[in-house]
Amino acid sequence: MDMKKIVIFGGGSGLSQLLKGLKLFPLEITAVVTVADNGKSTGRLRKELKIPAVGDISKVMLSMADVDKNVIDLMNYRFTKSKTLGNHSVKNLLLTALLDLEGSFDEAIPILAKMLNIKGTVLPLTEDNIDLVGITKEGKKVIGEEQITKCASKIIKLEYNKEFVVNPKIIKALKEADLIIFSSGSLLTSIIPHLIDKTLVKEINKAKAEKMYICNLFTQPGETDNFTVLDHINKIEEYLGKDKIDIVIANNTIIKSNLALKYAVEEQKDPVILDPDEFKNKNIYLISDKLFMIEDNMYRHDYLKTAYLIFSYLMEGKKL
Repeated sequence: MDMKKIVIFGGGSGLSQLLKGLKLFPLEITAVVTVADNGKSTGRLRKELKIPAVGDISKVMLSMADVDKNVIDLMNYRFTKSKTLGNHSVKNLLLTALLDLEGSFDEAIPILAKMLNIKGTVLPLTEDNIDLVGITKEGKKVIGEEQITKCASKIIKLEYNKEFVVNPKIIKALKEADLIIFSSGSLLTSIIPHLIDKTLVKEINKAKAEKMYICNLFTQPGETDNFTVLDHINKIEEYLGKDKIDIVIANNTIIKSNLALKYAVEEQKDPVILDPDEFKNKNIYLISDKLFMIEDNMYRHDYLKTAYLIFSYLMEGKKL
């Protein structure tokens, strides 16, 4: 029997966490990653070398790697004591070097993938060097992913600073997919950036595969304050189109701890509330379970359980 094919859109930690679990199942995975990050190490490399963002791509690739822990630790190593190397991580420098040597992500990523023994395919949204632009409720333009994240005013719309060409391999993967997934992560900087290009949205909606959303565990201050699970879906559908999400996986267990209190007080992040009644008149299949774990003193998705729920749905479909 052929392996089921999934295409998963995201960026940053949310996508990386999910892929740690999915790679353990017999699935053909294509991960599509945003390239507009302009913060920290990635931002400095972009500014100096005029390249698309490498940080999220290298992070996602490492989460899909099948190598010793020593290699993982080496790739994550940052040159914190060096002013010259500017706190860059080894994985970012390696991918940047390969990008310079090969001339494109299309040529560079497979080389790093071979080095890391990656299971699956990682595709950047585009090869173009683009920046995310947020429009505030006052009509002001905020340029850059990092600036959008830190913006005190509410962002009501997202766009890019210029036209770009969507990676054609994404279109091919969508046509062959058995399931399309939008991972957990920041709606403004990890999920919606994939849904700004109307051509890509059209291809996503044309695909035969159902569309699944993995809902966040916590709200994002200034972005999704007081959002329920359905509010997250509604925000995505502002860009994807009404009634396009077919399945949602969400946490249904109360998150209560000193760490959760710290999230609320210090970061203004609250657990996302799941109200099953909101879905009674919606044509969305709800899969709910206890989905959180604490890792490195942070709440994260239980990657193994979440991946198991995805795989089970692919194998068994909707359960009455």
